[in-house]
Amino acid sequence: MVSTVSNHPRVLAFSDALMREVKERFLLVDRDHHGRERLYFDNAGGSFRLKAAVERFAQVDAIPDNAERIHATAVELQQIQAKAADDLRTILNAQGGSVYASLTASGAMFDMVRAVAENVPGTNMVTTVLEHPSAFDAMSLYADRLGRELRVAKSNPVTGGVDVEEIVRLVDKDTCLLNVIYASNISGAKLDMAEIVRRARSIKPELYILVDAVQHAPHGLIDLRKTPVDGINLAPYKFFGCRGSGLSWVSDRAAVLPHHKLAGKKPDFWDLGSSAPWQFAALTEIVDYVCWLGGHFTDAEERRALFVEGIGRIELHERALLAALLDGTDNATGLREMRGVEVFLDHEDLTKRDLILGIGFDRIDCTQAVVEYGKRGVTVYERVATSIYSKRMLESFGLAGTVRVSPLHCHSMADVERFLKVTQNIAAAS
Repeated sequence: MVSTVSNHPRVLAFSDALMREVKERFLLVDRDHHGRERLYFDNAGGSFRLKAAVERFAQVDAIPDNAERIHATAVELQQIQAKAADDLRTILNAQGGSVYASLTASGAMFDMVRAVAENVPGTNMVTTVLEHPSAFDAMSLYADRLGRELRVAKSNPVTGGVDVEEIVRLVDKDTCLLNVIYASNISGAKLDMAEIVRRARSIKPELYILVDAVQHAPHGLIDLRKTPVDGINLAPYKFFGCRGSGLSWVSDRAAVLPHHKLAGKKPDFWDLGSSAPWQFAALTEIVDYVCWLGGHFTDAEERRALFVEGIGRIELHERALLAALLDGTDNATGLREMRGVEVFLDHEDLTKRDLILGIGFDRIDCTQAVVEYGKRGVTVYERVATSIYSKRMLESFGLAGTVRVSPLHCHSMADVERFLKVTQNIAAAS
């Protein structure tokens, strides 16, 4: 079912037949909504949508019934929500806890930070310089409001991530909250979550830990049995799903911390207002898809086992795409060898990176480069130090800007080769 990419161990690309099946399950992979041919390499800003997720969204959202009733349709909607809550636990390998459906993952992060910061004693809060603003700004807001010291772990400009030691050296017995991102949305570097959790809790066993998994969730496995944390969020629109939805899981002890809720609801209930059952229905379609993919490689029937296999195969295929982008193929020169192009934060160990990379051109800045890509039918994104979403992270790496390139597993080797040839054309023309 797979082919290999030479010179890179632990790299497996989908077969041509499976690649066709995968592409068929997504919308607008090879052409935009006007029918124009293009390469969309900005999936870190919002991934391709599964056809099944979009269709299910429309089906369920069309139902006018309120789920908080006792008639048959209401019960059906309740069952949709219950199944998806189980599916979120399948993604995370979580037990118990509360599932929190919100408008955005960013909003949920502010809510989780507030619940811990306002109710758990301590003199300091720890985070990293690579956090998304929803995490970093929430930590800054509540540290300032509550008179806590905010400790910020520095990035590693070689790996593009944050070293475990840099984080845990900031944690002590008086730390009330540790908030860390699973993978950088600029470099793609994955943090060693298992080791961070283990070592931080060895310093303070009862430490509360929150994790932003928005960037990492579509690209690799999450296992809360191995990395027990107190809150974790993801955004379905970056995970083959729909916008207007954030889904989070909160541990049993964090769920009962005082938080915004209606007084009559159970202590561990986090949703506010009427639920949107489509959020849950679309999540189930996402898990169904990953399990379908896993079923091509295993005879397992249990849902978590199928999901683990599917997300693992996504990771391997994306690693093959990353290897090809960096080192090229028989048909195209890789970015590492391309004249006039520089690969930023180019850590050699591809097992520690998700499918995101940053590049620059010798003779044009990243904003103009994005324009040039657009002229050639390729969508990428400029991360610049003037942006509130990029400034802190880029400055920590000593970069003024970068062209962020973020394909998805539903891209093929042919797509990568086309991108490389376009990049070479831009470098030669500028």
